[in-house]
Formats: sequence, structure tokens, C-alpha cells
Amino acid sequence: MGQMTDPDRIWTEAADRLKAEIGDGPYSSYIAPSAVRVDGQGNLILVTPTAYARDWVRQNALRRMNELWLGLDGLSRRLDVRCRAEVGSVLPSSAREVPRLNSISTAPAPAPVATTFAASADGARAVRAAGLQERLTFDTFVEGHGNAFALAIAKQVASWADGHFNPVFFCGPYGYGKTHLLNAIAWEAQRLRPDAKVVYLTAERFLSTFVRAMQDRSTAAFKESLRSADMLLIDDVQFVGGKASTQEELLNTLTSLIEDGKRIVLSADRAPVALTDIEPRLRSHLAAGLTCPVEAADRTLKVAVAQNRLRSLAKLGVVAGEARPEVLEHLVERTPGSMRELEGAVNTLAAVAGSRLATLTVEDVQSLLGTAMRGGPERRITVDEIQKTVSEHFNLKQADLLSERRTRAIARPRQIAMYLCKQHTTRSYPDIGRRFGGRDHTTVLHGVRKIEELLTQDEQIARDVEALTRKLRG
Repeated sequence: MGQMTDPDRIWTEAADRLKAEIGDGPYSSYIAPSAVRVDGQGNLILVTPTAYARDWVRQNALRRMNELWLGLDGLSRRLDVRCRAEVGSVLPSSAREVPRLNSISTAPAPAPVATTFAASADGARAVRAAGLQERLTFDTFVEGHGNAFALAIAKQVASWADGHFNPVFFCGPYGYGKTHLLNAIAWEAQRLRPDAKVVYLTAERFLSTFVRAMQDRSTAAFKESLRSADMLLIDDVQFVGGKASTQEELLNTLTSLIEDGKRIVLSADRAPVALTDIEPRLRSHLAAGLTCPVEAADRTLKVAVAQNRLRSLAKLGVVAGEARPEVLEHLVERTPGSMRELEGAVNTLAAVAGSRLATLTVEDVQSLLGTAMRGGPERRITVDEIQKTVSEHFNLKQADLLSERRTRAIARPRQIAMYLCKQHTTRSYPDIGRRFGGRDHTTVLHGVRKIEELLTQDEQIARDVEALTRKLRG
């Protein structure tokens, strides 16, 4: 086929090719409900229905999508991805429907810095323009050992209770509920005080809108939009690291709000003291209130989250019935990474299973999701590959993992490698032991259980396992 210029025709062709590569499940869940639009500057935007779908596409499909697009587009344009809530100005109907209650005077057609909640009937639609997700409330948050303290603090903040810490800083591994908590706080705080100005935005939105405001000489409006807030919530604040002017503006905003007794809630993937890219004065302000960890989930919590997500999808009519316990256990085993990865697996299962959910066996799930769970033909991961990947990640030699050396710098990576072998291969404990220098199967069992335990306690171990899992899956 020759090159084209019409975005709709290019998208139809590119999407068909992508579907063949990633499988029906992910395609139906994330790609099919999306559409390509052109913004006011002529940029091509893939608009997804939700922020979750946007993140999935950005992580799993955008690079390949652009390869396909560039091969078809005679104008050699690139494709970006945003969720529907972010692009009211791109879609004329959305632009008319969503009131911009707190926008910055930029031209043409600016996106809002952060839309605030209105007490009017249009309030819910205005909230969606801010990037908040309706399903991320306290009612849908699943409590477990690793997040109970964070949940209690979040509810306290949302209640507008006096005499508590400010700012509150939630920190923890990617994908374990920080964004959910910030969303839930915003919804509940506004419900309890409809007249209050509650502002939620990601650090990425803070950064991009501040830069646009400087370019358009509208920084005064930007500052007023944030400093007049009664509660300000900023997600993923680690992304302001290394950007001096943005850090200065954030510092001034926090100082102003704290002096006025306003509430501030922040999140990041690390505690404030570990945000080394952020300058010391701002880091000091971030750490001045309460630092509240959101820890990695254990197996019991993950099963509960999977079950809760399926029940939510059942209410929407996506699936019928409840999954068998062993099916949920299998999904958890297949997704040892973050909760978001688990939720993606549940969404894929729901899209494939439909009304058959209650009757599916583990074997059925393995067959149905063999390709969809990994976005293509299932690739066999070998013990040798795991050993090499772990060695490189920890700057060791593969021979170190097989040696008799028991120093902590080698023993812990060895146990992680054993854990990954049990997760990603079909080899037994004795077989894995033989591949690790002839160790006894009880040594392997101890190593696997130790890592399972540390995943709920040690933030760095959780990050290492998640990073290694992503590398192994390619």
C-alpha cells in the first residue's frame, strides 16, 4: 500500500496491523476505544477513554504504533497519546461539554492547569477534565497490610480534620495505589465541602502548564489558579526533579499555601530525602509534614484487588459471574510486578472471558491469555536468561550466582534470580537448585519465600523485581 495523508485512513490501517501483533484482548481493551484527533497546532493525538488506557498504550504500544504510522504517513508525522480528560480542546464536543473552571489564558485553546470541582451539576464532568478517575474512590480501594496506614491517613486528610500534618507525602513503588489515594482524597474532600476549591494535577501537568504560561506571559494566572486552592494534590512529584524554574515555582506555591493554612497532598515513587534531583530547600518542604509509605502488596491483597476489579467490571456488564479462586491465584502469579500490571491482566481476562468467566479453569486461562497477556506470541524465558539478566542488573558475573559465595551482595540477587525462575519457568525447585551450582531444593524454596516476604517489606527489592520482570518480558 502506498503512503497516505488522511489520519483516519492511516489509523485504520495501523490499528489493524497492531491488532495482529498484540492480540484481540489488549486491542479490544485499549486500542479499539481510542481515536486519532488533530489538535490546534496540527499535532496528531491518539485519544484514549481513560488515563489508565493512556498509560498502558504509552508503556506497551506507542513506540510500535509510531513505527507503523511513520511507515504509512506521507507527511512523516508522529503520534502522541493522551486521555480524553486531557484533550477537551482537541475534541469540539468535549470542549463544549466540559466547563473550564480554572484555566489559564493561553492561546489557542489551552488545556486547564487543573480543573477544580464545582458544586453545580456540571461538577462531575469538570472533575474528569482534571484527570481524576471516577472509579478511584475510597469505596474501590482495597485495604491490606502494606497500605492500611496510608489509607487511614488519606481518609483523615479528606475529612478536612484540623491539627494534622501538612503536607502529607505518600511514597512507594510504582503502581501500588498512590494515585488511587490522591483521587479518593479529592473526591471525598469535595463531597464534604462542595464550596471548597480542590485542585488535582500531575507533576507532568504542573510542569507543562507552567512552561506554557511562561511562554505566553501568563504566569500570574497560573500562580493564582494554584495559590487560591483550599486543597492542592500533586501526583508523581519526582518528575519536577532537575528543572530549576519549576522547582522554584512549586516551592513558592507550597510556601504560600502552607502559610495560608491550606491543605497539600503529594506523592512520589520515593521518600522526600531520596529525591536527589530536587534541590534541598524544596526537598525540606516536602519532608516537613508526614511522609507516609504505600508498600508493595502481598499475595492476599493482590488476589483481593483482582476480585474487586472483576466485580466492578461485572457491574458494567463486561463479565458475568465470579472467577474461581485458583484462576485469581494464577493471574497473581503471572503478574509479579505492580498492581497496575495485575489490573491490566484482569482487564484482559474480562475482555476475553465475558459471560464465561465463572466456568474458566486455570488451563482455559492459560490458553486464552497465552498471547494476550504478553502482547504477542508467548516467549519462553530460560533459567540462563534470568541469571544473565539478574547478573547485569546487579553488576555481577553470572558465575557469582552459581558460586558458593554467601555475601549479601551476591546472596540476595541469587535469591531474586531463584524467585524469578519459579515465576517465569516451569522448572521444579530441585531443577532450579541444580542450575544454581547444585544447590538443594530446600535452599531454593527458602530463597523464593524470602523474596516473597521482602516484596511486601523492602521497597528497593520490589523495584528490582519489577524492573527485572519488565526486562525479561522484553
